[in-house]
Amino acid sequence: MSVTLDFTPPFEPGIFDFLAVRAVAGVEETGAIEAGPKSYARTLQLAGGHGWFRIGWDGTSLLLEHEVEQPEDSAELLIHVRHLFNLDHSPAAADAALGRIPLLAPRVAALPGIRLPGCTDPAEILIRAMVGQQITVAAARTALNQLAVLGTPSRLPHGSMRRFFPSPAQIAVGGRSILRGPARRIDSILDVAARLAKGQLSISSEDTEDSLAAKLLPIAGIGPWTVGYVAMRVLGSSDVFLPGDAAVRNGYGLLRGDTPAQARAIKAAELSTAAEPLRPWRSYATLHLWRRSGEK
Repeated sequence: MSVTLDFTPPFEPGIFDFLAVRAVAGVEETGAIEAGPKSYARTLQLAGGHGWFRIGWDGTSLLLEHEVEQPEDSAELLIHVRHLFNLDHSPAAADAALGRIPLLAPRVAALPGIRLPGCTDPAEILIRAMVGQQITVAAARTALNQLAVLGTPSRLPHGSMRRFFPSPAQIAVGGRSILRGPARRIDSILDVAARLAKGQLSISSEDTEDSLAAKLLPIAGIGPWTVGYVAMRVLGSSDVFLPGDAAVRNGYGLLRGDTPAQARAIKAAELSTAAEPLRPWRSYATLHLWRRSGEK
């Protein structure tokens, strides 16, 4: 039986596509990326035990189905779902502000109600962000698929979802034999995983952008891009901008009519200046730029 989730319309379903291209095999499962009904599902470790959920979009409604070992965990699962899909966001203010920017106005008109992807586990997002630094989304997904074999098997397998995303402790112990790439990057990922596992580092939705930066920037291998990305997905921060992000740069250039070569030549300083009028909704502007960058 499905439960209909409430949200303030409009709802732009591109968040399903964002999650789909990043879905980790065995942990997450997605429906159609192009036309047609969309869905996203994943396993979850909850306070009382194991669980999974699937959320689907039929064009007008968001429908949730789920299973948990302990009935009292349903409330926690719903909190995670709402945060992941940004369902408490009221899009009118963001759309109105960005719609006044000539460069973005056509995008906002075509894609009203765009949603900022959240997360179900802050530590997981930090690890995923570090794995994805300076490589493509597809390459990061391949690396995370390989890393996922370390995850604990679910007692409630459903469809292709058979395990959980590996815990920091599991990554700290077993990640070195799986992760590929520069040794310094691998060392950084394993160092952060160990800190998280030992309780020497902790991040949560209770952090602020400042506290997150204070915790993460001193750690070797973590820079402003990672902190900003984590702030967007863990904190739901509405005003993060990533001027060093290749997709942000390319999306901006393509929107203003640049050739791909011209877009690649745009400097971070120019992007930062151009983004000033987008405050306090730069995170949502970033979603529009990412979206344009990924279009054929």
